[in-house]
Amino acid sequence: MSSKTDDTPFGRRGTGKPTINDVARLSGVSKKTVSRVINRSPLLNDETRKRVLEVISDLGYVPNPQARALALRTNFLIGLIHDNPNAQMVLNVQQGILEALQGTDFEMIVRPVDRGSAAMLDDVRHFLERQRLYGVILLPPISENDALAKLCDEVGCRYVRMGSAELDDPDHMVASNDREAVRAATAYLIEQGHKAIGLIAGPHGFRSATERRQGFEDALAQAKIKLPRSLIAEGNYTFASGLAAAEKLLDLSPRPTAIFASNDEMGAAVVHAARQRGIDVPGQLSVIGFDDTPISAHIWPPLTTVRWPIVSMARSAALKLLVSVGEAADDVSEPSMFLSTLVKRASVAPPGK
Repeated sequence: MSSKTDDTPFGRRGTGKPTINDVARLSGVSKKTVSRVINRSPLLNDETRKRVLEVISDLGYVPNPQARALALRTNFLIGLIHDNPNAQMVLNVQQGILEALQGTDFEMIVRPVDRGSAAMLDDVRHFLERQRLYGVILLPPISENDALAKLCDEVGCRYVRMGSAELDDPDHMVASNDREAVRAATAYLIEQGHKAIGLIAGPHGFRSATERRQGFEDALAQAKIKLPRSLIAEGNYTFASGLAAAEKLLDLSPRPTAIFASNDEMGAAVVHAARQRGIDVPGQLSVIGFDDTPISAHIWPPLTTVRWPIVSMARSAALKLLVSVGEAADDVSEPSMFLSTLVKRASVAPPGK
């Protein structure tokens, strides 16, 4: 049996498709240099880059993602691993990541996990090894798990941890100043004349809940205002939990004149519970939330809240992972700390106004 080689100038077995070898030969450079051009490496002079790109355009060469993944021993996938009950937060994080990946060859893959499971670390290990991810972004509260970060290192997977406080070195972390932001928000209520201020805390095990509660208590302590245990209600960042917590606080006699809720979902629930009872917001009750998610601006009255720059944080987290694609991490610096700011709307007024 004989075989016949085609006469097409590119490829093999009649495909007629140009290969990376063709690009390298016609450009007069090595395959490695072509690869660097494809991967947008800055370690090339403009003349070489331009010449290679012109050959790629003339040939109509399209890089094979499977071949590139094989060469790099990884896939062009960025993973988002989370165990978070706040759907809006997860959506905002996905938005930030996708903005960073736009125009690249990378895609996002989302993997929910159960932080309460004894098998969580094993499950994540199998996921990372099976998918051969280029890198992962870890959302709170699992981002606060040092064992999970160590696991990523062990399997050779790049990672960035998101959180409400500094969790790692700058290359592996993006964080916000939750404690200081809530301290300022609570101080704003105090400046308006409020002294009986209720707190709807976040769920146990979340660093964000701890930081926000600490900021709230710091502001009261600084103003020498006592915080009775009865003015603290527990929530888990969901509307339903905020509703239950609001009912508890509004049942008090005397009831608080203001409530700080540790996120907007629970803040919106406070406004809802107050309206059901005929309590005017902000005339009889002031409310502040945290996040500045769409719900805060869409309810009535619009909710005063702390703007948490979660989309920007997620975008920066993804860009930190992508920096190494260009082999020049030392020349690129993405921020690691993001400042939350108070957004004043119509849900706050002096008590009894």
